[in-house]
Amino acid sequence: MSQENVKLIRGGFAAWNAGDMDALGQLLAADVVLRLPDGWPEPGPYLGREAAMRQFEQNRETFETDRLEPVTDFIGAGDRVVVRTIWRGEGQGPESVLEWTVVLTVRKGKIINIEYFWDHAEALEAVGLKE
Repeated sequence: MSQENVKLIRGGFAAWNAGDMDALGQLLAADVVLRLPDGWPEPGPYLGREAAMRQFEQNRETFETDRLEPVTDFIGAGDRVVVRTIWRGEGQGPESVLEWTVVLTVRKGKIINIEYFWDHAEALEAVGLKE
């Protein structure tokens, strides 16, 4: 199951980078929970597909262009996938570069939980792994 989950999450990254928010939304369960990292301006949590997608779209509107770039391999850990990521945004002011790790939980082919961590080791620990 881990490899299927990794493939699903890679598809989510591809959809984001292609600007295909409809395709991204289709990967989310109706009752998905989105938790942003500590200190994020609108920390949430965001409950449900519509709320999560509004937050994602609001974040994207901050920039003229943006891109998610995996820094590590996608790590399958049971029903979860962990990946360290850089989010680059350009266009309205100086370039923005944010690095974080995201833990995504998949059930029945849909993402049911998305949680962001500033600290990669903390994210790994959350899924029972170590650096």
